Amino acid sequence: MSASALTVVKMIESLPDSLQERLVEHLREYLLDMQDELKWDKQLKKTQKQLAATSRRAKKESAKGFATSMDFNRL
Repeated sequence: MSASALTVVKMIESLPDSLQERLVEHLREYLLDMQDELKWDKQLKKTQKQLAATSRRAKKESAKGFATSMDFNRL
């Protein structure tokens, strides 16, 4: 374990138990969010070429007048 990691561990250990538990819960949530972001990034990388092609096609169709404005009140 690195020196900075040991310092963090010592800081956490110096907290009262109730604060340690809150910190652990916050870290757990943060790590789960990070895992979700990594999965999302991986999915985007897999489909990046398809998304770019779809975007180009949509721009071409819009330029030819095939697109209409969306009425958000109708959603």
